[in-house]
Amino acid sequence: MSDTRDGLLAGRGVRFGVPVSDRYDAVRRCGELLVEIGAVSEDYIPSMREREDEISTYIGAGVAIPHSTAAGKKYVRRDALAVLALAEPVDWGDGQEVSMCVAIAALGDRHLDILAELAEVLMDPERADQLHQATTANEVIRLLQPAGKAENV
Repeated sequence: MSDTRDGLLAGRGVRFGVPVSDRYDAVRRCGELLVEIGAVSEDYIPSMREREDEISTYIGAGVAIPHSTAAGKKYVRRDALAVLALAEPVDWGDGQEVSMCVAIAALGDRHLDILAELAEVLMDPERADQLHQATTANEVIRLLQPAGKAENV
């Protein structure tokens, strides 16, 4: 996410202590935040739910990456991330608990690069733990940088 500072993830796209009732509520809240920051139109939100119905967006380390189906890409206005740190972990299915959602809006196939970079961050247990413990948007933005780039934020 070398361009995180350039608008992929901005402070206004990070929320802490977000109360949700279940994973679908979390997905909806992610979509609403993507709408609020101008990354997608409201029509993107149902396609996020459809993606979740097709295959879980849980990726490990207590993190899910809600995003749309291919059909939902037409509602994306710009590449963006939105991060929700949940007030309480929720069951994402199969007993997997999620306490943080990193929602993705991506034009074209850019989401594949974003997913690879998120995986890099989350494969480092120390960075993943720091991400869950973060209390400011700047910390989240710094921690979501790939190794070697985080120092530049």
